[in-house]
Amino acid sequence: MKSGSFQKSLTRVRPLHWTLLGYFVVLAFIAFWPTPVDQPAAGDLSVLLDLLHQNGIPEWINYGFVEASANVLLFAPAGLLLAFSLRRKRWWQLLALGAGVSGTIELGQLLFLPHRYSSVQDILMNTLGVGLGLVLAAVLKRLPFSAATP
Repeated sequence: MKSGSFQKSLTRVRPLHWTLLGYFVVLAFIAFWPTPVDQPAAGDLSVLLDLLHQNGIPEWINYGFVEASANVLLFAPAGLLLAFSLRRKRWWQLLALGAGVSGTIELGQLLFLPHRYSSVQDILMNTLGVGLGLVLAAVLKRLPFSAATP
């Protein structure tokens, strides 16, 4: 590929594609950080949850619930950005892509990061997050304003 054609192809890349790339770079830093990223806040979160439980918040809202919810929320932007960036793909293809990315992350943690915890639950919660983002994208695409359809 000639230098000029490479520059032309870069100028055709939409800002949304750059946003998606930036999101995945940040996600990679979080996913492949050598130690659990929640480790510094674990004690404070436990104290907060204990306080909330003492004031009527149900016991099932515990550390595991917060961690699973964080995985869903972390991957929801992936579904949203994928839906708007790769518009020619069907929802199930994007969901499978999200599940594949999540599985790759968990496998990488299992094989290369001894202080990280790899789990099937993380894959499921991450994939659920991608699905949530895809649903949000479908809703936004149906809204009557032009900002939702780049």
